Amino acid sequence: MKHSQLLAFIGSSALAVWILSGCATPNGKEVGTGASFKGPIGLQLYSLRNEFKKDVPGTMAQVRDYGFKYVELASTYDMPPEKFLGLLASNKLKAVSGHFSYDMYRTNAHEVAHQAEALGLKYAGCAWIAHQGDFDEQEAHEAAKVFNNAGKILAEHGIQFFYHTHGYEFQPHGNGTLFDLLMAETDPKLVKYQMDVFWVVHPGQDPVKWLQKYAGRWELMHVKDMKKGTEHNISWHSDVNNDVQVGTGTLDWPAILSTAKRVGVKWYFIEDEANEAARQIPGSLKYLEAVKF
Repeated sequence: MKHSQLLAFIGSSALAVWILSGCATPNGKEVGTGASFKGPIGLQLYSLRNEFKKDVPGTMAQVRDYGFKYVELASTYDMPPEKFLGLLASNKLKAVSGHFSYDMYRTNAHEVAHQAEALGLKYAGCAWIAHQGDFDEQEAHEAAKVFNNAGKILAEHGIQFFYHTHGYEFQPHGNGTLFDLLMAETDPKLVKYQMDVFWVVHPGQDPVKWLQKYAGRWELMHVKDMKKGTEHNISWHSDVNNDVQVGTGTLDWPAILSTAKRVGVKWYFIEDEANEAARQIPGSLKYLEAVKF
């Protein structure tokens, strides 16, 4: 997207200045940070999946123009690591984290480690546990074994493994949930967690309580707001347009972000799966700059 096109829908000359600078807000702070929220904040590139399908170099430049310095990967768009890293570097972007498939971790975690190392990642995670029907206890036990093994192998390469919540893990189990079972059966050093706040709230859970319950296990967060009126259920199904600009939905961000800071969350990534994500991202950054807690 050209700068002129980007500015046409931003609608704010002050916001345009810092997007085009690609470095800082008008007050000198890094984009998306402010008096309360200190980040660091990046973008999960899946947010712009539709744009990447059409123009990989141009979309990466768009990420830069928003002002981001850090990204989380969902794909390298069929580019070899060295070429993809060159594209990131030319846009002054650093890949911190990436998602890889559950099947890769289950069958060849060494290959995940090799790919993550080649991309210079600090974190490598899994955002989906393969399962049939409702996620169940046996599948949770099996996933915990896969995660512990992956965590051990990645740690040998200096990379931290993590699992990203997706809602279905909150099936009741005993006195808690299957998510509690995953926490109990995974090694706290080898397996960290990424809270996708939307997918914690979607099944009717309280993200603040889960952050507090497992303080020290959460190291990453997907900052994603929920449209008012969105149905809550245990499934992972939700219309992508239930993702809205951060600060305009139903989530209590001051409480979530202040708690995340206290319990040790180290990295935050905006993930916006809506069709209008490209238009919503600047407003989400601006909200994070202004939020108070």
